[in-house]
Amino acid sequence: MDLKEIQNLIRFVAKSGASEVKLEMDDVKITIKTGDDDKGGTTIVQQLPAMQPMQAAQPITQTPAATESPVAPATPAEDNNSKYITVKSPIIGTFYRKPSPDKPTFVEVGKQIAEGDVLCIIEAMKLFNEIESEVTGTIVKILVDDSSPVEFDQPLFLVDPS
Repeated sequence: MDLKEIQNLIRFVAKSGASEVKLEMDDVKITIKTGDDDKGGTTIVQQLPAMQPMQAAQPITQTPAATESPVAPATPAEDNNSKYITVKSPIIGTFYRKPSPDKPTFVEVGKQIAEGDVLCIIEAMKLFNEIESEVTGTIVKILVDDSSPVEFDQPLFLVDPS
């Protein structure tokens, strides 16, 4: 089952009104529960083989409000940072600034970035998701500490598009 099929399944379950759906295939088990948690979101539990290689993946946790776009778009920041674009977390997980502890960080304040550059990794259920930039510009501020938990739609970076 590929990522697009999983995302379509999430959308279908969210619209169907079902409270729980379980799907088991050869190497994948998926459970989708809707509306049972305090936030009213859609939760997905995905179990893969233990020796899963590190890979770029799209979000696997979405709230019903986010079903139109699986990745949170970069949006203008509020208040005095209105000229900057805020890059937000598309998923819940643990934020990492480096690909591994002995490697350099993906980005630093003042670094020029282009659309498609990897900004960070967010680990969710043992899957390491590379978060890529949707804008070109300069990193102005990093809003999250390394190895910190992040929520869906939480601001991660401020980018100056000029």
